[in-house]
Amino acid sequence: MTERSRPAPATRRAGRLARIAGATAAVLVLATAGAGAWFYHRLDQNISTFSADGVATSRPPVAPVPSGAPGGGRPVNVLLLGSDTRSDGNGSLGGGDAGVGHSDTAILLHVYADHKHAVGVSIPRDTLVTVPACKLPNGSWTNPRTNQMFNSAFTVGQYPQGNPACTQNTVEALTGLRIDHTVVVDFKGFAAMTDAVHGVDVCVPADVDSYGIHLEKGRRTLSGRQALDYVRARHGFGDGSDIGRMKRQQAFLSSLIDKVRSRGFDLTTLLPLADAATRSLTVDQELGSAMKLATFAQSLQDIELADITFVTVPWEYAGARVALVHPDVDTLWEILRQDRTLDGSPTASPTASPTGSPTASPSAAPGATGTPAPNATAVHVTVHNASGAAGSAGRAATALASHGYRDLTVGADTKGRSTSVVGYSAGHRAAAEQLAVLYPGAVVKADASADGLVLTLGQDHASGDTAGPVTLPTTLPSGITDNARPADSDLCSNLSFG
Repeated sequence: MTERSRPAPATRRAGRLARIAGATAAVLVLATAGAGAWFYHRLDQNISTFSADGVATSRPPVAPVPSGAPGGGRPVNVLLLGSDTRSDGNGSLGGGDAGVGHSDTAILLHVYADHKHAVGVSIPRDTLVTVPACKLPNGSWTNPRTNQMFNSAFTVGQYPQGNPACTQNTVEALTGLRIDHTVVVDFKGFAAMTDAVHGVDVCVPADVDSYGIHLEKGRRTLSGRQALDYVRARHGFGDGSDIGRMKRQQAFLSSLIDKVRSRGFDLTTLLPLADAATRSLTVDQELGSAMKLATFAQSLQDIELADITFVTVPWEYAGARVALVHPDVDTLWEILRQDRTLDGSPTASPTASPTGSPTASPSAAPGATGTPAPNATAVHVTVHNASGAAGSAGRAATALASHGYRDLTVGADTKGRSTSVVGYSAGHRAAAEQLAVLYPGAVVKADASADGLVLTLGQDHASGDTAGPVTLPTTLPSGITDNARPADSDLCSNLSFG
């Protein structure tokens, strides 16, 4: 990894505190502020980069330019990470021991092809995911690991400033989306940005007096350490969960963007804000200079607050951890892969998907080629991934839902195989043959242990895609709508949980 010299890590304490959403602020604030060539060179020395050597070689494709996209634009995905590292002077703000940071705040920012709309998807730190192969300092690569906490990917290899490439690999495998840029910010950078704008308006839903954090209930203007405490605190709010904290982070980021816009873009605002935003950034090499960062940020200036939506991934508790809810989360990823807003609207041509293929009609006649009859879609289907490609089963569930399948379960990954198989229980052979139409070449065979149908994806269908086009549901799943927050919502709205 290429970075400024930083203190070596020390042993972390077991109880980790909550983390910040500063990375999101860094990009979105720069986007609203823009930047001028007159201070590019001054800011260059602030920025650290991480090496591309650790980025996976097998990746989702770059999003194409949709047909009808204004100005030839294309969707852009930015992974925004908040590091809780206590090294390099962050201990005075975060407390606790020095050591390798976790990425306990993660937001996937999807900028639509029109560059006038954006969605920020929050991923809870405790989400159970598959961490794919990641590069270690000695040059070797790890084996994929299942059922890992999401924020553990950042610690793979124990790099002093974390492993953003590993987290990027994890998000790409999880979502099927190509990550164009990754940005990491630490405590110091976040606190400095809030000082630079002279505070951010927030709503404190309850008095907090725990773990060294003291906040009074009500609407407040916070900056520096207090602003950091607001977005970090879990204990003292509701059930102390990460879910509620993310809602506060989303509200805070909306307020910060609004504050920057309201102050205008005069020099007294721009220079200290840009200096603060870049001072503690670690970015991918393609954003590794102030000129590159500012050029990218300026491309986002036309996004209004009302055209930004935050959403937490569809989730449910799995003991002390968080599990993703299928197929709702798969629908969310498919919406973004098709570059559609959360209400299902395209931002470019309404008749074309990002691949340039016509989007299938939800009302296609039952029994048509690639469209199973109603009795077939009512059978329970369990999807297993034996392709070796992370996320295939989830993508297959989304595709099957688009073909009318209503009872879907994403099962565990299984031993690799080259050919896909559709297994069926007694009385479901016809339904199995209908399902196999969507996966040409799949073997159909009886399976006494099956509950309905069991689709096991082999290397021949590693993408998880069906033979037919994927059609999004006409109504958004509750797992998405219940977890969405428009950026222009009232500050105190929907902050009671956590």
